[in-house]
Amino acid sequence: MDWSGQEKYPRSDYLSSSRKRLAPQLLFKGGILHAWNKKTAVALDKGFFETLPKLHEVAPSEAEVAWLVYDLALDKINNKYNLFRHKTVYTKFTESLRQITTSKPGKVEDFVGQLQEKLNQKLDDGVPPNNVTLDEIL
Repeated sequence: MDWSGQEKYPRSDYLSSSRKRLAPQLLFKGGILHAWNKKTAVALDKGFFETLPKLHEVAPSEAEVAWLVYDLALDKINNKYNLFRHKTVYTKFTESLRQITTSKPGKVEDFVGQLQEKLNQKLDDGVPPNNVTLDEIL
């Protein structure tokens, strides 16, 4: 049974993975290796890697981090998936860490607009809020 198109179908939480797992490991483990002038290799799923900010690539000889990006390919003859390396991305340690851990804020107006939409939905559902608009609060 294919549930992939159904509501609440489970999916990967890449944002949580990058903020809660990848960044702290790069900070602590990667920081130690970097302090020792050792290079680091990070193996990631292709889908996860594509959610990260665009990393500035350098030549392999200048790299301090090699990002090994893997994916699955269906072998139709044997009806099974095989893991393969999709690509390798070479970067500097500090620059990559900064790119991954620095958030890119959008416009505050867009954020307030999204909150207002949610508030309006609650109003339409008959759930009265304490305040009618966010502009009055801000």
